Amino acid sequence: MSARTPGATPPDSSVPSPRTPTLGPPPSSGTAGGDGADITEGMEEAYWSVHDGAVATATVREILGGLPRTTRRIGRLAWRADPRATLAVITCQLASAAMTAFGLLASVGVLRELFADGPTPERVRAAVLQVLLVAGLLTLRALLDAGVGVAQARVTPKIRTALEKEFLRLTAHVRLEAVEDADWHDEVFRAYDRGLFYARELIGQVVALASAALGLAGTLGVLALLHPALLPLMLLSVLPVGIAAVRSARARFHSFKRWNALQRRLRVFTWLLLDQDAAAEVRSDTVQTALLDEHDRLITRIAEEDTRLREQAALLHLKGRGVGGLGTAVTYGALTAMLIGGWLPLAAGASAVLAVQSGQAALTRLVDVAHLVYEHALWVTDLEAVLERCRGLQMRAGTRQAPGRVATIELDDVSFTYAGKPEPALCRVSMTLTAGETVAFVGTNGGGKTTASKLLAGLHEPQGGTIRWDGVDVRAMDARSLQRQVAFVLQEPVRFPFSALANITASTGSLTDADPDRALAAARASGADQVIARLPEQWNTLLSKRFRGGQDLSGGQWAKMAVARGLYNDAPLLLLDEPTASMDPPSEHAVYEAVLRGRLREDQITVLISHRLASVVDCDRIYVFDAGRVVEEGTHAELLARDGLYARMFALQAAAYQPATAPAVDGTPAVVGTPAVDGAPG
Repeated sequence: MSARTPGATPPDSSVPSPRTPTLGPPPSSGTAGGDGADITEGMEEAYWSVHDGAVATATVREILGGLPRTTRRIGRLAWRADPRATLAVITCQLASAAMTAFGLLASVGVLRELFADGPTPERVRAAVLQVLLVAGLLTLRALLDAGVGVAQARVTPKIRTALEKEFLRLTAHVRLEAVEDADWHDEVFRAYDRGLFYARELIGQVVALASAALGLAGTLGVLALLHPALLPLMLLSVLPVGIAAVRSARARFHSFKRWNALQRRLRVFTWLLLDQDAAAEVRSDTVQTALLDEHDRLITRIAEEDTRLREQAALLHLKGRGVGGLGTAVTYGALTAMLIGGWLPLAAGASAVLAVQSGQAALTRLVDVAHLVYEHALWVTDLEAVLERCRGLQMRAGTRQAPGRVATIELDDVSFTYAGKPEPALCRVSMTLTAGETVAFVGTNGGGKTTASKLLAGLHEPQGGTIRWDGVDVRAMDARSLQRQVAFVLQEPVRFPFSALANITASTGSLTDADPDRALAAARASGADQVIARLPEQWNTLLSKRFRGGQDLSGGQWAKMAVARGLYNDAPLLLLDEPTASMDPPSEHAVYEAVLRGRLREDQITVLISHRLASVVDCDRIYVFDAGRVVEEGTHAELLARDGLYARMFALQAAAYQPATAPAVDGTPAVVGTPAVDGAPG
């Protein structure tokens, strides 16, 4: 096996060491944190609350200006999901609005007959046909509204389904560097938690908005037919109501945002009192009293704040109703004057009163729904932005597939730097890995071992240099096909809430299909066979307490399942990143015996990443990483003979297993401490 290793870079002695800061004693009393006048101070904004209360700061022009854009966006989503149901919603909604207007006109006809000259019985009989017409129009409107509901029920779930499928398909295949970005995580979870939900909710809200707007337009049309002078009177009556509704909605949204922040702070202490993982330490340290005292202090202040906000909302509502009532009184006074002056027939005046009341209700509904649509549309905008960003972050696609067998994998001057990090994680690393050999990556924390393994697995692409499989640059291959040819076992494996068998077969992309002989061989080699044998339903046991009858495993047992999953993959490249860190010594020994000496495939490249140097003694080649570089390479014996970083680390670990001696008694040293463990350095 050939290899090329850059020399180690000696430290620059001219660079001064950073000054160690000093710490004085703490104050005799303090706070649990964030004890300002506003008890929401110091709280980071949660991803799910970014747009809560946005309408509290938006202008009416911004809200109204965004409605057409939002309506078009929702219309496009609905049309893509189900064109026929979308067309039915639009048609039925328009027809329902028309029936509302016609019903109001028919009501005018009823009043005209009732207020006409002549005996009362004749006027009532003359109004019967108009009453029947009103009843018919109301019935037809009810049927049309039901049609809107049915069509909406068909299209709404389809929108959510289509968006969620696209969202998960895109996010599941973004490159790893995106997933490792905390900001991207917040955006994605916000889009999933809020964007998908409100994309579904917006359908009904846009329909309600259209219904209120069409109803208001129909009312204005009827008033114009009765008498053009009624239009300004209508505005005089309706606008105060609208202004009050706007102020009330803004206060409500502002209160909701503040309430969320207050509750989040309170939940910090509630969570500590109820959390299962914290329970033992909370009780052993008797922290309950302190947590309860802080909880009581916060909940008292929150109750006071809640009272203040509710009183403020009640006064605002009273002011709104007062202004609206004044506008209505002026309108009715003007109507009375028009009736007395003979400008308006009595029947038309009565109809105008109905129209004004209908317009007030429609406008109030319009304002409330418009505020909801504006705020919820912000979440949908987030969702669309995340989807667009994910489209640009997809893993490399190509027609060339990674081979199912590989003789050599070469890293040639490979460099890689994580986003936001000043120093490279890998710097000009070169090595050649050959099938049938076991290679170890060892070294200091942050030295680049795991980063090198991620590049080998195709999870990252080199930013400098090349990685070649049998002479072919991996950047010419389809990324997913490359990842399928790598079995990667991590120190903290995923605890899949599936059956024991599915936990093993998941490495090949299936939870239901299995190769029984291969699964059993992988379980035996990893020691997972004894774990599975003790489960109530063995292979079919669900490994999650979230399911009835489900079982949980210890950390070491999960590690064995993870190793079995990697061995079952039967890939040409097997990467083991501290796979036995949580295993007991016999289990660790058995895994290394299986992986290093009795591999299931002799043509497989096995890379072992470990801090326990005793486990890499028998590897064919050991690469020592430090500060992103390979500073040493060779066999165990060669590296010890070199007396470099590897030899020093090995000596430190070996010393921990050597017996210590107590002062001599009667000239005979007494042995204390732990004797050397079989298989350990020493």
